[in-house]
Amino acid sequence: MKISQKGLYALQAMMTLARRHNQGAIKIRDIAAESDLPEKFLELILLELKNARIVDSVRGARGGYRLRRDPAELPLSDIIRLVDGPLAPMGDAEQLRGLIAKGGDHRALYEVFLAVRDAAAKILEHTTIADIVGGGKGKKGPGGKSEARGKKIRAGHTTMRG
Repeated sequence: MKISQKGLYALQAMMTLARRHNQGAIKIRDIAAESDLPEKFLELILLELKNARIVDSVRGARGGYRLRRDPAELPLSDIIRLVDGPLAPMGDAEQLRGLIAKGGDHRALYEVFLAVRDAAAKILEHTTIADIVGGGKGKKGPGGKSEARGKKIRAGHTTMRG
């Protein structure tokens, strides 16, 4: 899995919108300045997010963009898949499963790629925009802490710090 520059910019813009979630619509120039992103490229990204119904646009003097859902309901995987496609290191999960089912000399290699994809997907599907901006409204784990916080990711293993 590789996250493109566009994917990174989309995640950064979403973080900015999440930080200002309760402030109404945010102008593109303010999102660009706060996130240190090129405004013209950001316009294209926000349009794509709008077409996917992840953000709303508001017209007028108080116009701009805002999240359609609470940041705690927006997993990182949704944004990455929209902008960059499948999370698999090659093809998608179904393609990898098909290659594994065929067997052959390279089956073990495809099984490793699928395991990498599954580990990345699990992390990205269970980490929300709220988790990474410190909103504290993400999915809660034991002790009331956000699941994405207080975790250390190590070679495919997720362990609690502490």
